Amino acid sequence: MNISPEEKPFIEFFDNFVQSGEVKWIGIHPQSKAPVQVLEETFAQIGGLMNDRYNKGNPESKRQVTLIQYEHLQAAASFLGKNEIDPSLVRRNILIKGINLNAFQGKQIAIGDAILEMTGFCHPCNRMEENLGKGGYNAMRGHGGITCRVLKEGKIKVGDRVTVVQS
Repeated sequence: MNISPEEKPFIEFFDNFVQSGEVKWIGIHPQSKAPVQVLEETFAQIGGLMNDRYNKGNPESKRQVTLIQYEHLQAAASFLGKNEIDPSLVRRNILIKGINLNAFQGKQIAIGDAILEMTGFCHPCNRMEENLGKGGYNAMRGHGGITCRVLKEGKIKVGDRVTVVQS
């Protein structure tokens, strides 16, 4: 994990999480541009989520599973003058509430029976203008979620706790 000089004095705080998060929504993308399939549970395999188009079975892929934060969708909705955003419109896999996903850099994440590792930030694409309307791209900037790799396979379901694996 790259730690900026500004962050070095705070490294002792990097493992402090007050509460766990919760899985609020799960979706997979069977094909490019096909409607998102909303699920109550899924199975994380090495390579990605079962039946998701990004699951190529490649253990080295950095974009096997995407997570987005509920609170960030609320912020983006506010920027667009909307009450809420349907999570399927932002085309991420798992919506998490109650824990800061951006703090997962360099961390392993337990979700249900699976263990994931954050590999990077998931930036918005041009589909956000199409899916969310004018200003959708800018509303999602800095709020696009994170990309992960599956380290341990397992079932993930709506309502599961999301915690950082302490080393």
